[in-house]
Amino acid sequence: MATSDKSRIPNFYKLSVPDRVAAVKSKGWLSEEDFEILNEGSHTLTIQRADKMIENVIGVMGLPVGLGLNFLVNDKEYVVPLVVEEPSIVAALSSAAKLSRASGGYTVETDEPQLIGQIQVVNCPHVPQARARLLQRRDQILNLANSLQAKLVARGGGAMDLEVFVHPTQNELGDFLVLHLIVNTCDAMGANLVNTMCEGVAPLVERITGGKVFLRILSNLTDRAIVRARTHISPDHLAGKGHDGEQVRDGIVIASEFARIDPYRAATHNKGVMNGIDAVALATGNDWRAIEAGAHAYAARGGRYTSLTRWSVGSNGDLVGDIEVPIKVGIVGGPLESNPTVAVNLRMMGVSTARELAGVMGAVGLGQNFSALRALATDGIQKGHMTLHARSVAQAAGATPEIFDTVVKRLIESDEIKIWKAREIVRTVHAQSHAELDEDVPPEVPGPQLAHGHGKAIIMGEHAVVYGSHAIAAPVPLAVEARILPVDEGLHLSIPRWGLEHRMQMDPEKRVSFEKPAATILEKLGLIQNRMRIEVFPNLPRAQGLGGSAAVAVAIIRALDMHYELGLSEDEVSDLAFDAEKLAHGNPSGIDNAVATYGEVILFRRGEKPLVEPIQLAQPLKLVIGMTGIESMTARMVARVREGREKNRTIYDRLFNEIDQLTIRALDALKGSRLEELGGLMNVCQGLLNSLQVSSWEVEEMVQIARESGALGAKLTGAGGGGSVIALCPENGDKVVKAIEDAGYQAMQVTVE
Repeated sequence: MATSDKSRIPNFYKLSVPDRVAAVKSKGWLSEEDFEILNEGSHTLTIQRADKMIENVIGVMGLPVGLGLNFLVNDKEYVVPLVVEEPSIVAALSSAAKLSRASGGYTVETDEPQLIGQIQVVNCPHVPQARARLLQRRDQILNLANSLQAKLVARGGGAMDLEVFVHPTQNELGDFLVLHLIVNTCDAMGANLVNTMCEGVAPLVERITGGKVFLRILSNLTDRAIVRARTHISPDHLAGKGHDGEQVRDGIVIASEFARIDPYRAATHNKGVMNGIDAVALATGNDWRAIEAGAHAYAARGGRYTSLTRWSVGSNGDLVGDIEVPIKVGIVGGPLESNPTVAVNLRMMGVSTARELAGVMGAVGLGQNFSALRALATDGIQKGHMTLHARSVAQAAGATPEIFDTVVKRLIESDEIKIWKAREIVRTVHAQSHAELDEDVPPEVPGPQLAHGHGKAIIMGEHAVVYGSHAIAAPVPLAVEARILPVDEGLHLSIPRWGLEHRMQMDPEKRVSFEKPAATILEKLGLIQNRMRIEVFPNLPRAQGLGGSAAVAVAIIRALDMHYELGLSEDEVSDLAFDAEKLAHGNPSGIDNAVATYGEVILFRRGEKPLVEPIQLAQPLKLVIGMTGIESMTARMVARVREGREKNRTIYDRLFNEIDQLTIRALDALKGSRLEELGGLMNVCQGLLNSLQVSSWEVEEMVQIARESGALGAKLTGAGGGGSVIALCPENGDKVVKAIEDAGYQAMQVTVE
C-alpha cells in the first residue's frame, strides 16, 4: 500500500485556478519551472506552433485541462491530467478513485507495447507455398526490418516476430496473403516506425512470394498491447443518498451484465469507458482516434460487440471491477516537442514508460465506467421505478418467456435487486455469449480435498440412445471438481468460473432453475437443512455437449459424500446424478451420469435397469475435441428430435436403427483397434445426425476442417445445435487442433486410456 496521500487534495474544486496550481506544486507534482509555465499561461498552444502541426491553420481551439485526483495504481500515487469538455467527468473520476483507494486502489497489468504492421500481398501464384516460404525466411525478414530502425533496436525494441494469414475473397482477386510484422515500439507511439519497416521489407516479401505487395501499414487493433485493470470497493462505501450499499453494488452488476449481452447498451457503456481514456490520451498527446478504433474492434472480437468491463460480486461481498482493453501509447516523439502542454502533463503524471501510462489509462477507463454505472444504478433502483427497472433488466437480458415473470417477480418481492437474481438472468442468456475455454485448475488454496466428476464425449449413438439404441461414450477426465466448506448460516452455491454466487432458497416453490438439481441432491441425502458452501470448479465451458451438468452433479454428490462421510456406492452416486439430470434436461438417457460417475469408456443402453458395460481398449484412444462456442441446450435439441419423430415416426425410427447398427459395428472396431474403420463409421453417423436436424453450420465446418487435417473421422458429440465436435486423431492431433483454432474455434486433445 502507498504510504502517503500525495494525490489527495481535499476541496480542490473549491480553489481558484492559481490556488489549484499552487496546491499541486505543494504536493510535489510540479517543478518550479512547470509551476511558472502554468501560472504564466506559456504552455498554451500558440498560432505559430499550431501552424507547424497541421495544414491550413486559421486558429487554435482550446479545451480545459483538469486533474483527476486520488489515484492509486499498483501502490503508486498519481494525479491524472484530463483534456475534456464534458462536465462531471473529472469530478466523477476523482470520486471513483477515492472509493477505489480505500480498498487498495487499482491493480494493473500491461503487455509489452507492441504494434502490428500489415503487408498485403496480392496475385500470388501459389498462396500456400508463399505462406510457407515467408515463415521459413522469418529471420531474414525480421533482420531487414530491424536494420531500418537501429535506434529502436538499441533501446530494446524492434521487430520481434511475424505471422502470415490467408484471407479468401469473394471476387476475382483471389486469396490475399497478409504478413503481420510484430514490433515492440518501446516508449514511442510507433506508427511511423512500423510503417517504415513495412515499406522497407515489402520488396523482399514480393521476391519471396512471387506476388505483389499492395497495402503496407500499421493496424490500430493493438491486441498485442492489452491493459488489464482491477479494483474492488466495499458496499459500505457505496451507500448514500437513500440507497443501501448492497443495492448500489447489485445495480451496477446488473447494468454491467446488460452491456455484456446487448450491443446497443454496450456501445453507450464503452463510450463511458472511453470518456476517461480519451481524456488522458488528449492530455498526453496520444492518438485518441487510434485508441478508440482499437478498443471498439477489440470489443467486437468474438463476433458480437460487447462491453470492455465487467463488474461482479467478490467472495467477500465487495464490488469487483475488471477491464481488458488494448491501449498503445507513447511518451516520446513529436507531440512532446510540438505542444508544450503535453510535456507539462506528462511530467506531472510522473510516468517513466509508455506501459506505465497505458496502465494508468486503463485504471482511468475502469473508474469512469464505475462512475457512470453508479449514477445509473442509483437512479434505476428507486422505489417508483422498481417494476419498470426489473422488467427492462429482464427483457434486456433476454429472459425467455417461461422465466420472465418469475425473474421480475422475484426482483420486486425483495424490494431490492440482489445479485443471485441477476445471476439467474445471466444464466438464461448465456447461450447468446461466446463461451471461453478455461483450462485452469481450481485455485490452490487451503481447504478440503476436491471431489470430481468426469465429462463425456459420445463416440456413437447420440439421440438414438434416448429411444433405446446403444451408445458408446468416453470420459473427459476431471471435467468438474467440487468441495464443501462449512459456513455460519444458509446454503450457498458458488461456481466462480460461470459467474454464479447464490444463496439457495429453502422454499421449493421459490427455487430458480439452476439451483433445483443441487437442492434435489441435498433433499435426497437429508442435508437440505445443513449449513454449507458448495464450491464448484468446472475445467470445461458449459453447455458444449460434454456432459457438464452431470459432471457438476457427480462432483457435488462426491463432495457431500466426502464431507459428511455418507459411504455412498458408485451406483448410488450415479442414481442421484440421474435424478438431478432429470431436472436439468427433462428426459435424459442416463449416459451422462454413468460416464461422469464411472469414468470409463462404456457401451450404454437405457432401460429400467440400464446396460452400462465397460469397454476394454487395446490401445489409448486419442481424440480432439473442438468447441463451437455456441451453447448446446440439450433439452431443446432432444425436444426437436422428439417433435420430428412425432411427425415422421417411421423415418426417424429407421434412422435410430441405422445409428444403433453403426454403434454395434463401432464397438467391434474399437475393441479390435481398427481405427480407420471406426473413423469411417463416425463420418457416416455424422450424416445421420445431420438428417435429424441437430447439426449446425459451425459443427459442419469443424467436422470438415478436422477431416481435411488428417482426422480419421469426425462428428458432433452430445445434443448438437452447437456444442462440440470430436475427431479421431491417433497421430496428428496437434495439426487438427491448430487447424480448428486457426478457423476461430477452440480445441483440445484428450487421450482415453
